[in-house]
Amino acid sequence: MSAPAPAQSVGRSGAVMAAATLVSRVVGLARTSLLASVIGLSGLTADAFTAANTLPNQFYLLLAGGAVQAVLVPQIVRARQRPDGDEFVNRVVTVSVVFFGVATVLLTALAPLVVRIFYSPSDTAAVRLAVVFAVICMPQLFFYGLYTVLGQVLTANGRFAAFTWAPALANVVAVAGLLWFRAVDLPLSAPPGRWTGTMIGILAGTATLSIVIQCLGLFPALHRMGFRYRWLWGVRGHGFGEMGSIAKWTIGSIAVQQLGFIVTSRVLTRAGAEGARLGESVPSLATFTNAQFIVLLPHGLVTVSLITALYTRLSEAAAVGDHRAVLRYHDQGMRAPSVLLVPGLAFLLAFAPLVASSLFFTNTLAQTAQVAVVLYGVLWLMIPMGWGFLNDRVLYAQTQTHLTFRIQCVVTSTAALVTLAAAFVDPRATAFTVGLGQAFAYLVGSVIGFVVLRRQHGSLGLRSIAVTYVKLAVPSAVIAGVLALAVHLLLPGLGADRGPQALLEGVVVLGVAGVLMLAGTWAVAHLLRVPEVDALLAPVGRRLRGLRRG
Repeated sequence: MSAPAPAQSVGRSGAVMAAATLVSRVVGLARTSLLASVIGLSGLTADAFTAANTLPNQFYLLLAGGAVQAVLVPQIVRARQRPDGDEFVNRVVTVSVVFFGVATVLLTALAPLVVRIFYSPSDTAAVRLAVVFAVICMPQLFFYGLYTVLGQVLTANGRFAAFTWAPALANVVAVAGLLWFRAVDLPLSAPPGRWTGTMIGILAGTATLSIVIQCLGLFPALHRMGFRYRWLWGVRGHGFGEMGSIAKWTIGSIAVQQLGFIVTSRVLTRAGAEGARLGESVPSLATFTNAQFIVLLPHGLVTVSLITALYTRLSEAAAVGDHRAVLRYHDQGMRAPSVLLVPGLAFLLAFAPLVASSLFFTNTLAQTAQVAVVLYGVLWLMIPMGWGFLNDRVLYAQTQTHLTFRIQCVVTSTAALVTLAAAFVDPRATAFTVGLGQAFAYLVGSVIGFVVLRRQHGSLGLRSIAVTYVKLAVPSAVIAGVLALAVHLLLPGLGADRGPQALLEGVVVLGVAGVLMLAGTWAVAHLLRVPEVDALLAPVGRRLRGLRRG
């Protein structure tokens, strides 16, 4: 394998990943909108496909996903210093191919049982449809696993582009499949009993194909890096013992998380089934998933991109015991995302109905209103989820995965208790309550993480960080409220017309309002001397000064 790529600044690496994530998420928005037009935003069919298509990713996370992402980068960083580093990487890939291959075959065979664990409706046709979807979608598990392992090989060598651009390619394939579904004039939002083999094959088959393409998209970058795979079996005496001892806690954390997901999935599909029984459409698993997707857009674009860029350096600092560097990177991971996430949260809270009606422009206003209601609960996840993600990466870099396991137990238990309580409220409020519960659980977990890291490293500078968040939150809330009121007064009935017109109007209004939102918030933050805003805008200022001189 060739030498690692030259060190890039965290900002540059984060920008590369943010650009890729932005493209992927934009195409993902198109995929989500098209999928909602094909299966609906709620109901038995929407929940059947959502549950089945989610299973491969959930089992990937359960089996090794968190362990691969948390453990592999630090181990490869260390292996680079040894003469047998390439051999170690080849053994990792071989073990991954065998492990994920066997798991995929077994879980595909057990699809009927697996579906009944996650999916609760008693409707026979809906359960049967979910099982068929699951059989076609389950091979995604193998390609999720291989994609992540190979992606970590690239990341550990300072090469981020392919790993972050591949999901965009996957979303393009998924969009093509959904356009194919609509082009051949198949029934839309059909009940479970009306789904034909052609409909199932196009929808589930192209969903699986998209993940295959995502994995294969890494191979050119690996080849350019100089990686040449050789089948090497054997785990004894090659450092896997240390990986296993670290990974067992990470796998335990994910297992606990998945138990919580089972509770969430069953409660939300039960709410949808109860609504179907009463002849009423209520927010269900599919509605919650769509609302969560909107929240994960800024989380993935901003937080994950930046912290992933930080992670290799964080691992290197932890490996040599450089506590000052660890604290510096943690502080950077806390502050930098706030410049976009705090105004983003205020903006989405103010414009949730318009965001939902514009994104799902082919669905009825009643259906998009359900998404907006769920958004009001789920949106509060955005910031504490990022804090927890950062804290976990610090502990992973320090190989203290037993601590992340304990924190995850608290987070999942808290969320599960609220979710179980939500099963007894009005079904129309179940998904909203689940979202609030998850946000509260992540906040609790983040606070525990801060306490743990403070005991290890001393002050985290949280008081100064809190001041930064307040300086951003106050102008963000005021400006978002003023903009939402102005749109309501000046454009009454915006989004009432469905179809492409709703999409066009929504994109224009949200785009203009978003620019005004950021400009106003950053201007006030600059006056309040928020250094993160100045650092973000500094390159723009230099470019403008250069143009004036030119």
